[in-house]
Amino acid sequence: MDDEVRFAAGLFRGSAGYYDRYRLPYPAAMLTDLIRRAGVSGRGRLLDLACGTGQLAFPLHRWFSQVWAVDQEPDMIEAVRAKAAQGGENVRPVVSDAETLDAEPEFFELAVIGNAFHRLNRDLVAGRVLGWLRPGGCLAVCWSSTPWIGEKDWQRALAVTLDRWKVALGAGHRIPAGWELPQRRRPDLQVLSDAGFGVAGHHEFPAEHRWSLPELAGFIRSTSFLPASVLGHHAAAFDADLTATVGPHGDGGTFTENVSFVYDLARKPA
Repeated sequence: MDDEVRFAAGLFRGSAGYYDRYRLPYPAAMLTDLIRRAGVSGRGRLLDLACGTGQLAFPLHRWFSQVWAVDQEPDMIEAVRAKAAQGGENVRPVVSDAETLDAEPEFFELAVIGNAFHRLNRDLVAGRVLGWLRPGGCLAVCWSSTPWIGEKDWQRALAVTLDRWKVALGAGHRIPAGWELPQRRRPDLQVLSDAGFGVAGHHEFPAEHRWSLPELAGFIRSTSFLPASVLGHHAAAFDADLTATVGPHGDGGTFTENVSFVYDLARKPA
């Protein structure tokens, strides 16, 4: 069943600052809904796999005695470590990929993966997480929509601009061709069910967000396909092009996106 597309390591190198500042936070309503549905005790351990700079680990940490924030990118974990020192004493930063993480069986009460499950070996990771969870524990696969996907004029202009710059900078190879096909053939909930989880639901939380052009530029620098390291000395030219191509489609300098925040929940049999 290993038909997954492989993403290279190091694609986010140097982007942690942009990731932390410009990635949209998950809504509080979504997180409290997750905690309720997962039946969190308030005394267990949380595993945040492919954690980025802790977009799930930090808002959830108050419900757990200990949080493992795990990412294969050292830059991301350095940001986690710095944030933990400012008020997340129970957050443990761990540099590791999800496929080789070392953890004890039945160690965690809840596991979360944010905007990253498609980048992992889903079957392998789902099976390993199942073993790490206590009986009745849950795995939540979380994600949100991206600003260049949509039918608004500014979104279409943004998508065209990004495609043009990916070609110009030779960055097209950073995202594997056909990366979305495995998810279409076997949606995440099917993968989790095949691993032995019981499906506990698909939950959506729409929210409106107004972007500014600098925020869009910062968000793009947090991606794996046009991070700051790829834009390099072309950064000013990219920003100018963004202003010229996307700017005219704004509303008083802002760009409204109807963001979809989602999580799929699966439960280990008790």
